[in-house]
Amino acid sequence: IVPLSIVLTNMIKFGIQFILFIGIYIFYEIIFVKEPLADTGFIYGLSWHLALIPLLILIMAALGLGIGLIISSMTTKYRDLRFLIQFGIQLVMYATPIVWPLKLIPAEHQWKVVINPMTSIVETFKVAFFGADFAVFNWMYLAYSALFSLFVLWVGVRLFSRIEKSFMDTI
Repeated sequence: IVPLSIVLTNMIKFGIQFILFIGIYIFYEIIFVKEPLADTGFIYGLSWHLALIPLLILIMAALGLGIGLIISSMTTKYRDLRFLIQFGIQLVMYATPIVWPLKLIPAEHQWKVVINPMTSIVETFKVAFFGADFAVFNWMYLAYSALFSLFVLWVGVRLFSRIEKSFMDTI
């Protein structure tokens, strides 16, 4: 319950922030774009990819909850693991194409970046808000991220439920 409550609390905070972002985004598109972009499939800059945002949020929540369960399970026994985890998360963040687009990488090497499950999620957000010129959208990449997230969540739940019985003895 505790790891799930943390995820749900953060999703509520994210929801409030996201509603504010969407309001500002729509205001910007109506004020500054002013006409539909017929050649891009956008209506005032809005794409059909915006419909995928709830799915993206669920995939991110599943991945976060799964990783959180794995980390909390392992750090009860191995206390110093949290320092390694902090370093590892920073490395993965730098490997996610947030500022730089995936299109900069040659097609034959893109799979190395797509191994990171957050890559396709971030790229889909970019396509939804900025258009296909700024990012790469691929259903297979998104399916990989979803399956990877579900697998990590499954492993996290299994590991947490197995180690949960001995939490008090270890702590």
